[in-house]
Amino acid sequence: MEPRIENLKEKKLIGLNVTMSLSNNKTLTLWQEFMPRKREILNGLNTNLFSIRIYRSHQDLSNIHSEFEKWAAIEVSDFDKLPNKMKALIIEEGLYAVFLYKGSSSDHSIYNYIYGTWLPNSTYLLDNRPHFEVMGEKYKNNDPDSEEEIWIPISLKR
Repeated sequence: MEPRIENLKEKKLIGLNVTMSLSNNKTLTLWQEFMPRKREILNGLNTNLFSIRIYRSHQDLSNIHSEFEKWAAIEVSDFDKLPNKMKALIIEEGLYAVFLYKGSSSDHSIYNYIYGTWLPNSTYLLDNRPHFEVMGEKYKNNDPDSEEEIWIPISLKR
């Protein structure tokens, strides 16, 4: 599976976030809190959902106890109307490898391929920026026919 390489333009997002680790996974709770409230965000650009992970360092990817920031968010035009207890996030412009993933969101083997096979054999290095998934109209949670995009921050090897 080869990704498309894309230079992402800055994105503004509004959502909820939580600090967690893979061993103390709070993803379900985060989305259960966000989904009923997403309609409070009045300046959304589309219906896509963003699941974002912000790591402190590259080493955090391999340690199930390392904490990272997890977001449930949508893209917005501006931060003028920030709902109560929601936060603003900017994903800065940068290079990303974008993988179209088809399958259940509970199957994490795609990440083993991305980080264990594709990245080491590519001309890119992992960059220290947010990692995220874009879940659009074809996304169906835990359904084998689901589709989403996985965005991995990269930079060219020197």
